[in-house]
Amino acid sequence: MQIFPAPRCVVVGVDGSPNSMAALQRGAREAQERHARLDVIRVVSPAGPPAFMGTATAWLRLRALVANALPTSQHLTTRLRVVYGDPVKALVQAARNADLLVIGAREGSEHGNPLGGATIPAVVSGAPCRVIICEGAATATQEHW
Repeated sequence: MQIFPAPRCVVVGVDGSPNSMAALQRGAREAQERHARLDVIRVVSPAGPPAFMGTATAWLRLRALVANALPTSQHLTTRLRVVYGDPVKALVQAARNADLLVIGAREGSEHGNPLGGATIPAVVSGAPCRVIICEGAATATQEHW
């Protein structure tokens, strides 16, 4: 009987915001260090264009973002997915067999709290793996002291 280890993966939620792009960069580094596949997830609201056209457009945009952000050497070990539905449920589901989930901090949050709102705390409490929350350089320079 042969036993093979489960494939390792790092899941990253990307929506194109500076914080999610910072999460993509961090997730890519983590995947390389772990010799793991990088799963990049784009969660789309179901109230959009017809499913096929919306999915195709979202996937093409995601592919362009990832192609510009990651080194070419990492493209073969990266999987892109577009999922319709609730971001919390989709990210937690995507991370069910992951080593790590990386997401961007909330932008434009009330009272400057990047962990505010309902999404990030729900993802952190529901995720079956370690979660890293990233903030992009663009938002870090806009902090108010």
